[in-house]
Amino acid sequence: MFSFFKKKSSAETYFPITTDIHSHILPGIDDGSPNLETSILLIKGLMEMGVTRSVATPHIISDLYRNTPETITAAQQLLQEELEKQQLDFKLSAAAEYMMDAAFFEKLNKGERLLTVKDNLLLTEFSYMAMPENPKLMSFTILTGGYTPILAHPERYGYLHDNYKNYHLLQELGFLLQVNLLSLTGYYGPAVSRAAKYIIKNGLASFTATDLHHPQHLAALQDKRNREIFREVFKGGRWNEEI
Repeated sequence: MFSFFKKKSSAETYFPITTDIHSHILPGIDDGSPNLETSILLIKGLMEMGVTRSVATPHIISDLYRNTPETITAAQQLLQEELEKQQLDFKLSAAAEYMMDAAFFEKLNKGERLLTVKDNLLLTEFSYMAMPENPKLMSFTILTGGYTPILAHPERYGYLHDNYKNYHLLQELGFLLQVNLLSLTGYYGPAVSRAAKYIIKNGLASFTATDLHHPQHLAALQDKRNREIFREVFKGGRWNEEI
């Protein structure tokens, strides 16, 4: 299994990551933070939980969020300047969460610059509406394009819930699976929670992340009831340590 999970023997904390590889904390460019004030609030909340670095991953969706490396870099720079102004010791980098739509594959085939989480690791997502017709071809195209696809929150795609063998298949096709922390708590419903726990317990997940969009997500991540869930699921282990 390809995994960035590590177990630490030092003092345990309830939060399993210090590096968050999936968040929407850049101000004003997708459905995440609407402004600098909210971005700073979210980052301060992450810091309270022990997160020291975030890879901000705003959406790129052709018919909704038409972000580019330029718009993302500009938002990152704006937030970085505010972090420095407020003397917040927090490492910020930026990639993107790519919807695997026709426009995405057009960019890939043209060799356009894509923003990666690290090296060739590319954060991708499926539509929530229906299973893609040919995930094997999608994965093959990304891999032969020189990237390794991380599939964001597979537990949240309801059409996969009828057969958990889907998660094994996706891993076999070359997708690295990334589970949302809040999925484990029931935040998105019991079916999503069951799927997330299955993926974790069966060693199918390579990453976990916050997918943080707004203060409501932050409050749920900090909720005392959810802390116990994180402790139970991750047993004090740390994830994303190689990023």
